[in-house]
Amino acid sequence: MKKYLAEFIGSAALVIIGCGAITLGGLGGALGSGQPLASLAILPIGLAFGLAVTAMAYGIGPVSGCHINPAVTVGAWVAGRMPTSEVPGYIIAQFLGAIVGAAILYVTLTGKTGGYDVATAGLGQTGWSGYSMTSAIIAEFVATFLFVVVILGATSKAGATPVAGLAIGLTLAILHLAFVPVSGNSLNPSRSFGPALFVGGTAFAQVWMFLIVPTLAGAVAGALFKSKTLEA
Repeated sequence: MKKYLAEFIGSAALVIIGCGAITLGGLGGALGSGQPLASLAILPIGLAFGLAVTAMAYGIGPVSGCHINPAVTVGAWVAGRMPTSEVPGYIIAQFLGAIVGAAILYVTLTGKTGGYDVATAGLGQTGWSGYSMTSAIIAEFVATFLFVVVILGATSKAGATPVAGLAIGLTLAILHLAFVPVSGNSLNPSRSFGPALFVGGTAFAQVWMFLIVPTLAGAVAGALFKSKTLEA
């Protein structure tokens, strides 16, 4: 239960900090503004998600491994690094944590002077509009695959170092720089599901892709480590 509680807390923190940077920090509107400097908003958003993962890696990593992402859990399981019996508990805890994190963020935003329309302003949800669904699928698969490869490599017996958590967090941050305009750079089914549950509409209609594609990408990365193709 300690592991599941840790995953719950870490997943909630990821949504609160990352999606909070977009909504509470007022960065979400800049992303779709079309202004020349709008892309600069991606950097602080990427750092918010990346450094949140880094912080949780050192905070709950010794307890649960700090997956806080079903795609990572599936990757670790396929790679043979965790027992099958723990997988459902991890994934349930991650989804519940993301939902509670989104709920906390939603309640906080409703206290904004003048009100807050979550259906219009959003909750830091992911999705695609400026790019096709095919582009979004490619972006999510490639980015999640690379992310899980870094995680499995940095936490392997041969690659584990005290700065593994920092390397993982910075990887997530730089992946935001490339893929936010395409799909929002989720790489995490629970991170996408939590906000989409409250926003509804297009966000919830598109969430299926963020549940399926990152999970498949994590499994492929795990299979490469299981087969020793990427294992030292």
